[in-house]
Amino acid sequence: MAAEEPQVATKAPESDAQTPASTTSLFPNDTPAQSGPTMGEHCTTDRPLASADRASSVKGEVTSINSVQCYVSKPSEYPHSPGKLLLFLTGGTGIHSVNNQLQADKYAEKGYLVVMPDQFGGDAAPNAAATVTAASSQDDAIAPAASSSSPSLLERFKLGAAETAKSFFIDMWLARHTPAKVMPILLKALEGAREEFADAVANGGGIYGVGYCFGAKYIMLLCGNGADSASKNQGASGDEEKGQTTQGPEVKVGAVAHGTLITKDDMNGIKAPIYIAAVENDPLFPKDILESGLTSFKHNGVEHKFQLFDGVPHGYAIEGDYQDETIHQKQRETFDTMVDWLETH
Repeated sequence: MAAEEPQVATKAPESDAQTPASTTSLFPNDTPAQSGPTMGEHCTTDRPLASADRASSVKGEVTSINSVQCYVSKPSEYPHSPGKLLLFLTGGTGIHSVNNQLQADKYAEKGYLVVMPDQFGGDAAPNAAATVTAASSQDDAIAPAASSSSPSLLERFKLGAAETAKSFFIDMWLARHTPAKVMPILLKALEGAREEFADAVANGGGIYGVGYCFGAKYIMLLCGNGADSASKNQGASGDEEKGQTTQGPEVKVGAVAHGTLITKDDMNGIKAPIYIAAVENDPLFPKDILESGLTSFKHNGVEHKFQLFDGVPHGYAIEGDYQDETIHQKQRETFDTMVDWLETH
């Protein structure tokens, strides 16, 4: 299949890892869009679901695969029909997020046996909304004098302190979950999944991969040189580097949406076919990273498909309710395109 021409994110801000993004919401009554250079609220906080019934309709279960906790969702016909094995990597909310579980179930309904490993070892990202609330409560105690003369100034002070606290806790969390820490967990889960679900691996001719937010980076790495690329790109050393000697892609095809923490090296190392859904003006997946990757794909002959979505917030592609029906439409479009991409490979 011929690779599509890239759609360049011409309105995306220039990459500056030291400059925080605006905290202004893209949509009325929505939580703020991404803030900070690494991960933001949509990466760490679940969207509300349209109804309580949605939350109770989860079909899979959390189980242990090769000592790694995983959410596993199976096709209704399994094991009579083995399906295809799909590795699903989440954003910071992790495998216990109902939104992520429902998203995994959607792939199972399409015939995939979904394995969603806990790549954080039980340490999901700090909840951004809870962090802001806690920080705001602390501010009430440390800045009471401002309220009598300038309530608006107090609110601005509280918001700034809350955002600083949120960024601090997320950055501390990210420092605990580097590729040198995450990749061995993923490789261990993959090893166990290959053995436990060998029928699905054989039926699909390998392992398929999808990733969202934080997980998108790791699908990209697994579409390249696997753990070996993570070690080289991130400078892993010592015990963390032992055993990381894979020579090629761990997954046969990948599809990712609104990635975060992705580097030029991550994209330049991709070898397997890849579909990328990106958000216009997304500071967490900047213009120069995208352009570099798309140029590399062409140069290296990597089969790829790229779509740029405007009018949506980062995190839009995962199950969650939005007041704007346009976002839901693009959410459905992205899922359908990701499934179609997997199916053609």
